[in-house]
Order: sequence, then C-alpha cells, then structure tokens
Amino acid sequence: MRGLALGSAATALALVAVPALPASSSAAPRGYVRLSDERSKTWSAWVERPAWVRGSPRMSARKKALLHTATYHGSPELVVVLGKVTVAGRRWLYVRYAGLGDRRGWVPGVSLWLARRTDKRLVLDRSRFGLRLLRGRRVLFSTRIGVGAVGSPTPAGRYYIRERLGPFRNTNSVYGALAFGTSAYSPFRTDWPGGGQVGIHGTNQPYLIPGRISNGCVRLRNSAVRRLGKSLRVGTPLLIR
Repeated sequence: MRGLALGSAATALALVAVPALPASSSAAPRGYVRLSDERSKTWSAWVERPAWVRGSPRMSARKKALLHTATYHGSPELVVVLGKVTVAGRRWLYVRYAGLGDRRGWVPGVSLWLARRTDKRLVLDRSRFGLRLLRGRRVLFSTRIGVGAVGSPTPAGRYYIRERLGPFRNTNSVYGALAFGTSAYSPFRTDWPGGGQVGIHGTNQPYLIPGRISNGCVRLRNSAVRRLGKSLRVGTPLLIR
C-alpha cells in the first residue's frame, strides 16, 4: 500500500483531470488544485510521520491538530486528500482528518504517503435509517441500520472510513462480526476511551434495527456488515445526513 511517496505521487496526481478552484475563493490559495470531490473520486493517504495540521499552507500558520501515524486502535492513520498547492517550493496537501466536527487543514506533503483513489461513497440517512454504498448513481449495497439515540445522535457531516477492525470470532459482542472506524466523533461521548469515535459495526441485538438505539455508532445486522465488508475499504467518503 505504501509504494509511492507523495513527493513523487504529487506528480502522478497532477495528471488527474481536476479543476483548480477560483482564485477568488477565500478557502483556496492561488495555484490550488482540487483532487477529491468526495463523490466520484476521493484520494486518501497514510500519515507516514507525525505532522501538525495547520490553518493555511505555511509553517508559521496556526496549529490545528497533530496527526499521528496510528489510530487509538493501532491501525495506520489515514486522511482524505482534498487538494494540493505549492508555496515557496514546499508542497502542501489540504486534508480531511479525524476528530470532532468538520476537520480540515493543511499538512506538508512529505508527511503523507499516497494510499489509493476510490470512486465509491457511503451515504447514511438518519431519518430513514438507511445506509447505501454507491458508485455514481448505482447502488452497490443497501441496508437498514440503527443510529444514535435522541440523547446521543450520530453526528451529521462529511467524514470517511478511517480503519477496519475485525472480523471478530465472537459475534455476540456489541460490535458483532465486523467494525469500521470512521473519522467522525460524538460530542456526547468525549470521555470514552479513544475519544468517542463513531463506528459502523455489527450487533448482538439485531431485533433493535432499525431505530435510534446507540450511543452514536451505526449498527448493522451481522449478515449485512459482512456483505458491506466485501466492498468497503478505508478511505471511502461517508456522508451522514
């Protein structure tokens, strides 16, 4: 998976037909190139070395968060690469990263390694208790789900699949047969180990699905999460609405 460093991957990414954002956009510095639309194309990258996420593409910019090379669960840390720009000879990548709320910022390109590109996306509808895996308009997978209860709702927003955990031999656990860690975090469970990361996982209580049944995680029947696991990989964008 780590066969191509972003120092050289950036050359390959430059060949992708993606539009530059308007120079007048307050969020886009001059020369910015968009790499991911989080719909038809999404690039992800491993964090190869610890790096600060900054508010703008310069080393003196405000520090927003520190990226580590591994997650709380020990999986390689992953970010979604939204775009790139070169400033004063240094390549910067605009990334979406894990944490509470809408986490986006700038990381030096030398700190990341290109993972892969996907044309799939996950869409979660909390009001209809539905989860779909899509490629374009084609539905590859669809299932009914359980979401966060009224007091601990599953957070809405744009996220991604950050890590895969399992499969588990003991399917009678609260995580069922398989679990995916997302980049989303619940503001109602920040005191939990790992900070309250929102997962998509199986269950030992399938009779509660569909419904508002969890502390913020997304529950699937074990048969459904196994089927999803055959097609879903880390780096896939996730829209929760």
